[in-house]
Amino acid sequence: MDSCVTAAIAQQNYRLALLHASYGQRTERRERKSFEDIADFYGVHERLVVRFDIFGQIGGSALTDPGIAVPESGNSLAPHAEIPVTYVPFRNAHFLSAAVSWAETIGASAIFIGAVAEDSSGYPDCRPEYYQAFAEVIREGTRPETRIEIATPVIAMRKSEIVRRGAELGAPLGRTWSCYQFDDAACGTCDSCRLRLRAFDEAGLHDAIAYRVPVAR
Repeated sequence: MDSCVTAAIAQQNYRLALLHASYGQRTERRERKSFEDIADFYGVHERLVVRFDIFGQIGGSALTDPGIAVPESGNSLAPHAEIPVTYVPFRNAHFLSAAVSWAETIGASAIFIGAVAEDSSGYPDCRPEYYQAFAEVIREGTRPETRIEIATPVIAMRKSEIVRRGAELGAPLGRTWSCYQFDDAACGTCDSCRLRLRAFDEAGLHDAIAYRVPVAR
C-alpha cells in the first residue's frame, strides 16, 4: 500500500519504471500480482522483477523462515521496544542496490521507495537517517556524472495519512496487499494487517481487500 501511494505521488512529475522484489516472503505470489496490477493501472511498461533467494537461506525473519511464526498479538498498535521478528535483516539495502543499478543503466534521476518511519513496525531500515546515508553511498559508488535522488515521500506520514493521500490521488488501494501470512485473503491479525485496518478506519474509508475472518477495527 505504501509503495502504491508512493507511485501515485511519483507519477505526478516523473515517468514511472517499476521494480518488484521477491525475496522468499510468505505472500510472494500475491505481492507479485499486486505489482503487476498496479503497473497495469498506471500503464507502466518498464518493469523489472528481481529475486533475492539469499533471504530464504539466511532466515532470521518470520517473513522468510517457516520455522518462525508471524506474530498475531496486535503489537502494531503499541510502540515497539524491540525490533519485531518480521524484520528482514538489512532487506531494503538489497532493494535499493538493485534499484540504483537499474536507475543508472536507464538514466533515471530518482528512486522512490515507500518506506514509513512513523506508525510502522519499528524496522531500522525505514528511518530517514538510513536513506540519507544510502544517498551518500549512491554518490560515492556510481559514475561521477550520475545523479540519482532517493525520494521517500511517505516516510513521515501516519498510515491513515497515507490512505487519505492515496484516495486523493486515485491510487488503486484495492489492488494492494499488506498481509504477512496469506495470499488468498488477508489474515487481519498480523501487525501489517492491523496497521492497515486501523489506517482505513481512522481515514473513514472502506478497505476493499478480502479478510479471512471478520476483524475488529
